[in-house]
Amino acid sequence: MRTQTSDFSKGSIPGLILSLGLPVMLAELVHVLYNIVDRIYIGHMGANGTLALTGLGVCFPLITLIGAFAHLFSTGGATLSTIARGEGDGAKAARIMETSFTALLMTGAALTVVLYLTAPVTLRLLGGDEETLPVALGYFRIYVTGTIPVLISLGMNPFINAQGFPKVGMATVVIGAVLNIVLDPVFIFVMGMGIRGAALATILSQLVSALWVVRFLTGERPPVRLRRLGIDLAELGGILKLGVTGFTFKVTNSLTQAIVNVMLRQWGGVLSGLYIGAMSLINSLREIMTLPTTGTTTAGQNVMSFNYGAREYRRVSESIRFAFLCSLCFNVTMWAAVMLVPGPLFHLFSSDGELVRLTVECARIYFGAFPFMTMQMVGQSTFVALNYPKHALFFSMLRKIVLVAPLTLILPAVGLGVRGVFWAEFTSQVVGASACFLTMYRVIWRRMR
Repeated sequence: MRTQTSDFSKGSIPGLILSLGLPVMLAELVHVLYNIVDRIYIGHMGANGTLALTGLGVCFPLITLIGAFAHLFSTGGATLSTIARGEGDGAKAARIMETSFTALLMTGAALTVVLYLTAPVTLRLLGGDEETLPVALGYFRIYVTGTIPVLISLGMNPFINAQGFPKVGMATVVIGAVLNIVLDPVFIFVMGMGIRGAALATILSQLVSALWVVRFLTGERPPVRLRRLGIDLAELGGILKLGVTGFTFKVTNSLTQAIVNVMLRQWGGVLSGLYIGAMSLINSLREIMTLPTTGTTTAGQNVMSFNYGAREYRRVSESIRFAFLCSLCFNVTMWAAVMLVPGPLFHLFSSDGELVRLTVECARIYFGAFPFMTMQMVGQSTFVALNYPKHALFFSMLRKIVLVAPLTLILPAVGLGVRGVFWAEFTSQVVGASACFLTMYRVIWRRMR
């Protein structure tokens, strides 16, 4: 089981994390391009660009929800499979992966039917009105037909990275992203499909990525291979118990996005459509800004899990320290860029000067405490890596459910107006992230050291 590629108990910790993390980071960057390229093309659709971006913003909570189900099985599945490899139990690692794959297939089929049928009602509840609802519905009903490929590519790619093949994992999303970039202008402009063409390009690209993932995991290269369909109920419980952390994180993101859209619609007045469009641009930039930390913590999580299973606790501690310092440097750099030169960043997504001006004002509030997210992401990934599901779940819910959601409802009504929606994120980053990291230090890091 312990091949040179997949044995994380040997070699320098910084070298392992960087060698694993850089491909993961690039893969995440390419994955973000799925959505970013859509928004860039959509935002430059002439007079209809701003309306289309607003319609896409209405769809965000449901798109996030779909991704949440990928995390439900991949967060716990990949972590527990890696711990099993560290313990030398290859058969258990394989059972966990097969259970995760089968569950993703079944969940994807159910989500496709439910979300397609309920889309008109759901999108209206999420902020769609007479003007934006047809646009949002046109995009989402095409996007949702690709739910199974989306879940497979997002949910099974972590099993590739966790076995020490980050370049293959990167290829998963590079292949899909390149195809998406090529198909977007063809469907949007040449074939005249508009925003529906962007959705079609995305799901076709994800289908190719999913086929690539399945082909690799059923091949001869990985130590743990996908051989059959089936659910091992004994393993499913552990997968769900730990996976509910990543799932809750995404679901709470979806919930807060929905609340944000509703509050922007309520407090934005005649500019409510622009505010929803601004939040769409902010979410686009946030996906890019979190990439370095996501790559670092994902790689660190795999190294931590393996060494925890192998009882190499000093290496676990070193992994936490290196992931934190790298992530902090990345996040401070990203924060400085947004504070100093936000205009050119948002002009990438839209040629609407008024929308960009409004977005810049709101982004300086929204990202004001962004360096604190280092503590949230490192603390959260450490809880998951070492199989602390209760702590991971609690801090997933603390920042979004206990802090962001109530503050989004309260702050606009206490004198901050529509800007209160953006101050809610600022406040939650300071309080929630600090609590998460300090608890992780006391419960885990101090003991590992």
